[in-house]
Amino acid sequence: MANESRPCPCDIGDRFDYGGRGQEVQVGHIKAYVCKPSASTDKAVIVIHDIFGWQLPNTRYIADMLTTNGYIAICPDFFVGQEAWKPSNDWASFNDWVKTRDAGKIDKEVDVVLKYLKDQCGAEKIGVIGFCWGGAAVQHLMLKNPHLKTGVSLYGVISRFEDKHSLLHPTFFIFGEKDNIIPLEQVTLLEQKLKQNCKVDYEVKIYPGQTHGFVHRKREDINPQDKPFIEEGRKDMINWLNKYL
Repeated sequence: MANESRPCPCDIGDRFDYGGRGQEVQVGHIKAYVCKPSASTDKAVIVIHDIFGWQLPNTRYIADMLTTNGYIAICPDFFVGQEAWKPSNDWASFNDWVKTRDAGKIDKEVDVVLKYLKDQCGAEKIGVIGFCWGGAAVQHLMLKNPHLKTGVSLYGVISRFEDKHSLLHPTFFIFGEKDNIIPLEQVTLLEQKLKQNCKVDYEVKIYPGQTHGFVHRKREDINPQDKPFIEEGRKDMINWLNKYL
């Protein structure tokens, strides 16, 4: 399914050349990557990109994987034309950069995408997944959007929504044990707060030895010992979507 001639760590994903099976479309005021399965379906998944943007090959690879599992997949440009982060950028400027791209302020775009999925694609049951910045956006949407059925937050930056835990929909949280962006104590606290406040089904899972971005790496044999966990994370994500969509 993919051109996997070179390894693809998360932070340099945009240097690699997986082209994707879908197409780019204009959805209202934003662009989006859409991929559809061969058989018709009323199930769709919105894929929310990480800081490297909607054109990252890794993210399109996962969108296409969802399609092979029977879902319409759409990855919109939630930066709405603003530049994605580049590996060559100065990390000292990151905090200023991310302030202009708030994962909690994507509701307008999500409404446009939901309308497109319902009107143009015939989708009735819609879920959402997201990576890193997009994982935080998933948590935001699970707290407030009544039109989504379920969500999977993959290494979502917990600190963005650390005081809000009354989820509306079943949500699966995926974290890596060795993630240097999301300390395990934050994950433990998230679990505690969900246990106290959450009235819907949820799961928090930590994958041994894994670093930030492990599930949407494109090449699965970067480190052979990681391969089973990458596969497990993807399988868990699909199983969760299958259960609630």
